Amino acid sequence: MKLFSWLTLLILFNGLFFWATNLPQDVGADVPAGKLSSLSFAPFRVGQGPMDAIFPSAEELDEDLALMGQVTHNIRTYASAEGSMPLIPDLAKKHGLTMLQGAWLGALKADNDVEIAELIRSANAHPDVVKRVLVGNEVLLRGDLKPDELINYIRQVKSAVKQPVSYADVWSMYMKYPQLIKEVDFITIHILPYWEDEPIPVENAPAHVERIVNQVQQEANTLAPGKSILIGESGWPSEGKQRGRSIPSVVNEARFIRDFIAVANKNGFDYNIVEAFNQPWKAAFEGIIGANWGLYDSDRNQMFPLTGEVQENPAWLTSFLMQTGLFLLVVLLVRKQLIDLRTRRTLNFLVVTQLLSTLFIGQMQILWRTSYTHWQQAQTVIIVLFSVWLIFLILQRMLILLNEKVRNPKNSERLYYSLLTIVAFAFMKTVILAWDGRYVVFPTAITQIMVAGLLGLVSVNLLFGKMSFSRSLQWQALLGYTLENKQICTQVAYVFVGLGAALLVGETFAFMISRDLIMAYPSFFQRLLTASWFTISNGQLQGWLLSLLILGLPFYANKKSAPSE
Repeated sequence: MKLFSWLTLLILFNGLFFWATNLPQDVGADVPAGKLSSLSFAPFRVGQGPMDAIFPSAEELDEDLALMGQVTHNIRTYASAEGSMPLIPDLAKKHGLTMLQGAWLGALKADNDVEIAELIRSANAHPDVVKRVLVGNEVLLRGDLKPDELINYIRQVKSAVKQPVSYADVWSMYMKYPQLIKEVDFITIHILPYWEDEPIPVENAPAHVERIVNQVQQEANTLAPGKSILIGESGWPSEGKQRGRSIPSVVNEARFIRDFIAVANKNGFDYNIVEAFNQPWKAAFEGIIGANWGLYDSDRNQMFPLTGEVQENPAWLTSFLMQTGLFLLVVLLVRKQLIDLRTRRTLNFLVVTQLLSTLFIGQMQILWRTSYTHWQQAQTVIIVLFSVWLIFLILQRMLILLNEKVRNPKNSERLYYSLLTIVAFAFMKTVILAWDGRYVVFPTAITQIMVAGLLGLVSVNLLFGKMSFSRSLQWQALLGYTLENKQICTQVAYVFVGLGAALLVGETFAFMISRDLIMAYPSFFQRLLTASWFTISNGQLQGWLLSLLILGLPFYANKKSAPSE
């Protein structure tokens, strides 16, 4: 009866937690008429992408543009000649959409010539649909062309079409190459507060956009008075790595778009939101963050509404039921070992089991959601199976400690080497993050089961083993494992300290060398303080450092001695 009572209370408490953390949130004023002024349209689905030359069919394009007709008045495209892209103008007209059509330029002249020719042909063939054209996208930022080469392409298109012509790039490129302002009919700038060298928190992002537009307009007025500005890209990611205080989330994406549009309408800004659909193919170049800027996911499910309140995870009830089912299954399998336990010990086991169940379901969902290739999906399956194995070992060890039984050597050895596996993974990922972690997420989802398991085992030793904290972390007490070679503990303990420091230095250095931050803070010490604040205020980074600390604690505690059991 006591077991049933505790199960009920814990399930109810966990259900309350899931519900409270996913309450609908007010994210600002509704988008007028529920429609955006313009929306970037890259039509690729799972398994498709321009790099592999796998393009959507005419039927898929038609479906997408029918959906676009419900949420926007205009679409922006990035290529004209590739694959099925030439079909878009006719289909856009069918669904009442106008276009800002782009030509994709790169380092290869032959490919550029094909794109330019198709852009000119399409613009002249569809003057009622193609209202403006863009010659290239961030080609200067990538370094694929020199400014003079780009200007020649712009002039070529201007002489051949009647529509206004521009070039799209991050706003700082127009400031760096002001000669572009004179060449284009209108100025197209990208302002992505998340990606700024000085990351902007979402609540300050619309004001930042306003300030940048005014800054560019002031510069333009000195060179070409009266020339208009188009915000060619602005948006916010729904998932991925936190940068400074710029936090990706569904709620934050919705909040930014709502607030941005309010600012744009107040100031009369011409704008385009990036983007219509999540693009899995971008993950190969920009990590998880690059694949998650859409109003819709890659399966064409709406991420959030343009009117009304927004939930971070509308499917939270499904997650809760999956976690509860796993929790009850584990308890059912070990119920005989729980019957004779005293209440406090039973409760300790149930709390840890529920925590591990919740973390496991969360891990499975986030890893599968962010697996964009067959290889990534295979990796996810391996990680999930390893996590099942890990939970089994942790809970088995907990039951041994709670029942005060003789240790299981096989279980102890397996748990020890599983810990080493997680430690090796954490080491590898931290090195990558410290060296160049711009697109690499903090892999907390993969390590959190071991971290929670270690804390659960320590809690048993502290509460029922009458041990000091240091003693509770030693191999025999924690895992029931005797380690003869203590040198590895010393090495791992100091390596983890060094890794944490290297990560802090690496993140700070990445901010320090950014061009815009150097311009904004010419003083080295002022720039160092600013970059350091961006680093230490990163909640995801703090979580990863805490994971490293917990994973490293047993090695530190065992680096001098290991008592016999």
